[in-house]
Amino acid sequence: CRELCCLEVEVAEKTKQKSSKKELSLTVKGSFEGTQDIVLGPNGVVNPSCPTEFHYIKYAEPTLDVMLPKKRRYHPWSCRYSTETGSPVVMLNSLPMGRKTTIAEVSITSRCCNCSCHQDLDMRFGFSLCSEEMAFLGKRKRYVASALKNVFHLPHDLQDQEVPVVAIITTGGGLKSMTGLYGSLLGLKKLNLLDCITYISGLSGTTWTMANLYRDAYWSQKDLDTHIGEAQKQATKCKMGCFSMDRMKYYNKQLCQRKEEGYRTSFIDLWGLMIEYLLNDGKDPHKLSEQQEALCDGQNPLPIYVSVCVRDSYSTNDFKEWVEFTPYEVGLLKYGAFVRTEHFGSEFFMGRLLKKLPESRICYLQGMWSSIFSVNLLQIWGLSHSSEDFWRRWTQDRIDEVDEDPVLPTRPHELRTRMYAPPGPLSSALRGALTDRFSVAQHHNFLKGYQLHNSYMENEHFCRWKDTVLDTRPNQLMHNPDQLGMIDAGFFINTSSAPLLRPQREVDVIIYLSYTTGSHTSALDKACKYYSEQKIPFPTISLTDEDKKNLKECYIFQDSDLPGCPIVIFLPLVNDTFQEYKAPG
Repeated sequence: CRELCCLEVEVAEKTKQKSSKKELSLTVKGSFEGTQDIVLGPNGVVNPSCPTEFHYIKYAEPTLDVMLPKKRRYHPWSCRYSTETGSPVVMLNSLPMGRKTTIAEVSITSRCCNCSCHQDLDMRFGFSLCSEEMAFLGKRKRYVASALKNVFHLPHDLQDQEVPVVAIITTGGGLKSMTGLYGSLLGLKKLNLLDCITYISGLSGTTWTMANLYRDAYWSQKDLDTHIGEAQKQATKCKMGCFSMDRMKYYNKQLCQRKEEGYRTSFIDLWGLMIEYLLNDGKDPHKLSEQQEALCDGQNPLPIYVSVCVRDSYSTNDFKEWVEFTPYEVGLLKYGAFVRTEHFGSEFFMGRLLKKLPESRICYLQGMWSSIFSVNLLQIWGLSHSSEDFWRRWTQDRIDEVDEDPVLPTRPHELRTRMYAPPGPLSSALRGALTDRFSVAQHHNFLKGYQLHNSYMENEHFCRWKDTVLDTRPNQLMHNPDQLGMIDAGFFINTSSAPLLRPQREVDVIIYLSYTTGSHTSALDKACKYYSEQKIPFPTISLTDEDKKNLKECYIFQDSDLPGCPIVIFLPLVNDTFQEYKAPG
């Protein structure tokens, strides 16, 4: 079983008084705290006075490295001083649990607890929906059933099992997608279809619309003209104010405060503060978890904000992991690992919340969801050319198959033997130049210290999201970095559909709203190909080249022969029939 141990280290106050200050450095590699310093002050005072704690994994054979204060010795034969340091090492597993052990002037006490039981963790592991979302779905069905009865003039009330789950997915595109989503929601409202929607998912600019709407706990039950008028005012105001001296001072103050709270700041946080100015008249105090108020009675669709997690030295195509944000939870879809929304950004170790940080204001999340500064050269090349395969070979590890095809079938979690060839200097330099991103939002990894089970690939839900190169090398897959690097999901596929295709959500109909600049079918084609490779039910997109050149306002795609496949209603933002008339109607 996995055991989380807590080590308490206490330095005894010295009776011999000295006037100088010295530092004692303590390190437990692989622990939550890493390295901590103890100041040996004058008059024998020790700071901090309370015991220093380390949280570590017992089975990892941990050691306590003690870096003693430096001592200066005078050598008369050379007329020089030399500095000597000592670094004793203590094997922690050799210490008796629950008992104090004294080593010189350092007292050590260790205790452990069993962390193999998921019920005892501060995280949720599993692919099922959380209890809050399940409760919301029960309440939302009443709104959906009533709306469908009125729209289709049904003679009787729908039973719970007859109520379909209808979801909206969007594409990103800055202010265009923000205003486009306002217009689409207004159209659904006028058609009395807005109450038929159970989920709304967004990325990039559409998250701006969603975040603004969900400040109002009953926005979908009201006239949207007020919200649209406010958005129009903010979108058309002068943008130069975000570069004023007063605004710069505000940015600096907010970033310093965020750093003091325990967050790692980056340019993405500054971008989030600029978005705050562009979308509001003043400071926006709202937080994502506060949107639960807009879901308490099932009165609005459940919002899902989408991002992807990336890693250094890997292109987005080679490594990306879907991350969903709801007012209830934030989670990595691939591993079925979720934390409470108010705990996202706090520091976890082995599934336990060890350092609670204040919840981020939503503007910082908007900066991450719509980060235009996380692009790299490889993606720029892909946008300007039809293929990036030539450059991608410089960004991938060279792996050669060693085993021949096995005679007997292998188990799903068994991997074939491969030979890994490390990159040379030229390849490493090119890889860095092509994959480095200008800035990435950094958040504490809530999977830190948590080891995946060695048979993780047996899980059918995990296999649905087995789409990164690190899946072929479990030693790298299981290594969880201290920070999660997150970027705009549009840098992979410009669609927010991934969370809605979780089989547990049982989505029957998807309304696909496309506001993208350029080809409206490009993201849809990429999504269709991606889900086909992942064996996730999704209808085949059958559009001819002529159709793509002259898009209509609506298409319906379905595959009745594929179990669990939703119906996709594709609504690209095009001006086809309306351009023949001077006014609608």
